[in-house]
Amino acid sequence: MTVRQADFLMAIATILMSLGLMWSSTDGLAIGWVPNKGPGSGFWPFWLSFGMLLCAIATLIRWFMRSTAESRSTDTYMSRNSVVVVGTSVAALLALLIGIHVIGTYFALFIFLAFYFKVIGRHEWPVSIMLIGGIPVFIFALFEWGLQIPLPKAMTEEWFYPVFDIMYETNHFGLYVIGIFAFLALVSFATHLLTRNGNG
Repeated sequence: MTVRQADFLMAIATILMSLGLMWSSTDGLAIGWVPNKGPGSGFWPFWLSFGMLLCAIATLIRWFMRSTAESRSTDTYMSRNSVVVVGTSVAALLALLIGIHVIGTYFALFIFLAFYFKVIGRHEWPVSIMLIGGIPVFIFALFEWGLQIPLPKAMTEEWFYPVFDIMYETNHFGLYVIGIFAFLALVSFATHLLTRNGNG
């Protein structure tokens, strides 16, 4: 398969997936703004899918016009090494989806990020600590606190009860989130100093 062929097939697949997600988002869900409540339950899935649809259509138009390097390239799409990396990434994503149903979104995401940054990406520890710890905290704060949309927690549901007590019974949850990020930054910086001194 050439790069040009892959560019076309990916655009088509993304268009079909976007349409499917948009359709499922309207199945009994509100895709607009609910007065005095905020975005409806289908708001984000629908409009993010709509944005993805527009991007895929733009990619398809550029493919027909041959206006990008990818739309003109006849090179082989993926080398053997690329297939291994992509295959490993797909397997990790499938494990993440299974993990969400077993140990919940946040712990599954933590394990996935640890694997992805350290095993696949081979990033240094200081960067990995910030991202592995910070991304789940950011997503929790965004969905559970900001948007008030609970994500699946599976068997770890009860572990979040103390966090919910802080979140709903105080007005300072934002300070806790900032404190967590500050702690992660401190640990990351300390790790950077230790690894730099160790290498020196």
